[in-house]
Amino acid sequence: MTNNRKALTYGLATVAIWSTVASAFKIALRHMDPLQLLLVACAASIAALGGILLAQGNLDKLFGMERREAARCALLGALNPFLYYIILFQAYDLLPAQEAQPINYTWAVTLSLLSVPLLGQKMSLKDLAAILLSYFGVVVISTHGDLPALDFSSPAGVALALGSTIIWALYWIFNTRSKADPMAGLLLGFLFGFPLILAATLVFSELPTLTTESLLAATYVGFFEMGVTFALWITAMKYAALPDGGGTARVANLIFLSPFLSLVFIHFLVGEDILPATVAGLGFIIAGNALMQYKRRA
Repeated sequence: MTNNRKALTYGLATVAIWSTVASAFKIALRHMDPLQLLLVACAASIAALGGILLAQGNLDKLFGMERREAARCALLGALNPFLYYIILFQAYDLLPAQEAQPINYTWAVTLSLLSVPLLGQKMSLKDLAAILLSYFGVVVISTHGDLPALDFSSPAGVALALGSTIIWALYWIFNTRSKADPMAGLLLGFLFGFPLILAATLVFSELPTLTTESLLAATYVGFFEMGVTFALWITAMKYAALPDGGGTARVANLIFLSPFLSLVFIHFLVGEDILPATVAGLGFIIAGNALMQYKRRA
């Protein structure tokens, strides 16, 4: 198999799995509150990431990490998984999946916004157009297309979904300074984040009473949303960067398939009737993201 085909195979596998996680969120939240879901999912992700490092023979990269990098990973763990997923799961608890998922997808635009004050990047007119397109899509989705009324289905849910994009963008901005192995750094962050999640669950909720369905859904979220897909995506980008790999941009563009595929799974697995406004709003969000990526390559 050529490097190009390997890159596309791993990239498509990642996109396919990412497309199912919004449905898994909603299914798990029928049985658990957001903190309980995060507790179980984080434990599953630690097992998945640890297993991947063990299979790769890279556990030494975890235990041999410099103290400064380990401390950075610990701080990053407070952002992801702790703060990010608490906010994101709460948004999914308040909103239909077809609303929460596309709104969360504006994180790339939020990243560009925060890069101006935090990384010293400049904002062009093209950036501004991309931002306006994406956030107009958020308004279309949140109001179910009734723009004049500006009647949001759940203002708190929309605020939380947008807030999660800020945490996620901050995580990746601060993560750019890390010199740790990506997989080892992610696992260490989750190991540091787990006690915070456990403490929050004991204080603000309680340990979950697991059923077969809730355990499977939460474990699926942990294994795939937080663990395996990260490894698959890194592998896809690695092959894409090699000779005859086709280039990383080609693989990166596959991510635009995910939110539309996700709507299909949300309809059939969660049972939501997908509104025309959701598809239209998602189109604006994708257009904004695409414009932002085009600007970066230009």
